[in-house]
Parts: sequence; C-alpha cells; structure tokens
Amino acid sequence: MMAQAKQFEPRIVAFVCNWCTYIAADAAGVARARYSPSVRLLRTMCSGRVDPQFVLAAFSGGADGVLLCGCHPRDCHYSSGNYKALRRYTLLKKMLSQLGIEGDRFRLEWISASEGEKFRRVVEDMTDRVRRLGPFKLNGGP
Repeated sequence: MMAQAKQFEPRIVAFVCNWCTYIAADAAGVARARYSPSVRLLRTMCSGRVDPQFVLAAFSGGADGVLLCGCHPRDCHYSSGNYKALRRYTLLKKMLSQLGIEGDRFRLEWISASEGEKFRRVVEDMTDRVRRLGPFKLNGGP
C-alpha cells in the first residue's frame, strides 16, 4: 500500500487590529470555531500601523502568505487608520506583483469584533488559496 503524500500546510502571517479583528479571532476561539492552524496572528494597534516593510519581512522570513485585517471603514478606533492601510495595501499589492509574488498571497480584509465566523472563513479561504499556490520561494529559489 502506497503512503499518502503529506499535504502542504502554508505558513500565513496575519497582522490583526487590536480593536476589531483580534477580538473576532478570540471570539472564534471561544466559540470553538475550527480553522487552519497555519495562521500566526501578529496583534497591532491598528491596521494603519502595518508598515509595508513588515509585509516584506514576513515573506522574506518564510511566510507563504500575509493577511492584513482591520476594522471596517468608518469604524477605526483611530479615525482613519484603515484608510491608510487600504492605500498602503493597494500600492504594496502592485509592487509585489512586479516582484513576481502572486496576488493571492497577500490579502486585506475588514473584520469587526463581532465577526468571529467571518474571521474563520477568511482564514480558511486564505489557507486554501495559498495551499493551491504551493510554498513561497523567495527570488524563485528551490
């Protein structure tokens, strides 16, 4: 009998807003919602505080995908941090594309504190997309 090949489990770094998405992730955990263990949460005070260098560092440090999550527009604890995150995301997404990094490896989502189920769905969808892409190879290496 042939042994089954182990399925690729991506490493996903998620930058999550302290005021909304982190609470949604906690709510998903409290509700015992099952989602992929491939995501590693990095709690930030605001999605607008995530510098593009942090995203690049995540990829160069071995992440197969990066998820950026914050409060819904007009619900930011700091007034306009999520708009700043959206502007940075748009520019960074174009830059990553020019570097040959597939678009599905980097994603922005608005997830409020009450949306634990949405957090679970986003993590599962992101994991599936990155799994289909396979491991991220910096500079096209092995």
